[in-house]
Amino acid sequence: MKPTLNPIHTKISNGHRKIYIPIKAKFWISHFCAFAWMCVSIYLAFPWLKDLSHIVSFPFAQLMIGGISYLPGYMNAFLVISLLLDRQPSFKNEFPNDPITILIAAHNEEEKIYNTLNYIDKQDYQGKIKVIVINNGSTDQTVHETWKAKKELSIDIDLLNEEKPGKFHALNKALEVVTTPYVITIDADTLLHPSSIRYLVARMKSSPKDVCAVAGSVLTKNSRENLWTKIQEWDYFLGIASIKRLQGLYQGTLVAQGAYSLYKTECIQEVGGWPDAIGEDIVLTWRLLNKKWKVYFEPMAVSFTEVPSTLKHFVRQRARWARGMIEGLNEIKPWNQPQVYVKYLTSINLIMPYLDLTYTLCWIPGLILAFFGYHWIVGPMTLLVLPLTLLSYIILYFYQRNFVFKPLSLRIRKNILGFIVFILGYQMIMSPVSVYGYIQEVFKFKRNWK
Repeated sequence: MKPTLNPIHTKISNGHRKIYIPIKAKFWISHFCAFAWMCVSIYLAFPWLKDLSHIVSFPFAQLMIGGISYLPGYMNAFLVISLLLDRQPSFKNEFPNDPITILIAAHNEEEKIYNTLNYIDKQDYQGKIKVIVINNGSTDQTVHETWKAKKELSIDIDLLNEEKPGKFHALNKALEVVTTPYVITIDADTLLHPSSIRYLVARMKSSPKDVCAVAGSVLTKNSRENLWTKIQEWDYFLGIASIKRLQGLYQGTLVAQGAYSLYKTECIQEVGGWPDAIGEDIVLTWRLLNKKWKVYFEPMAVSFTEVPSTLKHFVRQRARWARGMIEGLNEIKPWNQPQVYVKYLTSINLIMPYLDLTYTLCWIPGLILAFFGYHWIVGPMTLLVLPLTLLSYIILYFYQRNFVFKPLSLRIRKNILGFIVFILGYQMIMSPVSVYGYIQEVFKFKRNWK
């Protein structure tokens, strides 16, 4: 996706809604349709279950097919119906002017920090913006580039130093000096669309008082670098965005990601700031949700981040995300979350290790066997999940194109090869990487926040 420096000044309308469906009704309608789909799948898959039971035991066959077909199909059906029912509320005030503080934790970011600050300087936000860059033990010219930006740009920039390694140390040090009611965190390589902050704050100001955070939309900025980044472009544009919309619909976005999110300062302070965790943004969000606060998602608040361009860095990043999810589950169990929607959403994370293990240890070997004509594990029935997956991506594609990219004067790059590989092969990499992250957390491997 191509970043732009053209701010948007036209009011965005989500159109007239003739029928209002309460969130509770959407939740149960989506579940009913998903359950009906799963029942049909179980009925159609009975011959498959019977044949596989001759190879392995019946209970083990059920576990395998459940992780490969039943549960993924149920979850995809729930996602599709939820996306069809989702209607983003209109902004009450599209041009807020509340003072905000932006925190940027930086470790060896000399090549990127100036450009990130330059994009903040180009924002069309009408309120006062204060930026705090926290130098977290950099050994390059990060400090020099920050001072250069402070001299050349019009925004108010402060520089703090935090020698203790760890992103949470850097952010908590800056939190001590934040005086504004809202605080935004962005990564040092994140570029913001010129209207991004305005929409992020507008969503917060248009939300109920119990909303404590709003996650922004994060897309890729280096998708043309190689095939690996082309694949991730679709993951951010379709996969991650669809999950964010689903969670935002049910008022429980599970990760107000540190790469770009807005928080109420008093809420962050009440939960003790960012935790000592490899997934500090995940654990922080779950602590906020545990306080009976809500977390929203704003698709119009678009940002662009640099995704890993090598398999090594991708594995490191996604394994870290998997570890962060386990950290959150260890600290706050789904059944201890006070809100019913959050209980459900975090419970999905509870079964993700099972799904990833099943996919890694059963589906991938089954695919290899299928090439040799043995359809014990992977066969025609497994294709039942694919139409739902494609449907959910098609729905989100047209939503992103018509209600996000077009109003923001952004264009979707042609990336057919990346899309094909994303649909057919991405999960074969993601699941093993996630399993690797789970293993890292179980055995408490050394942490790295970059």
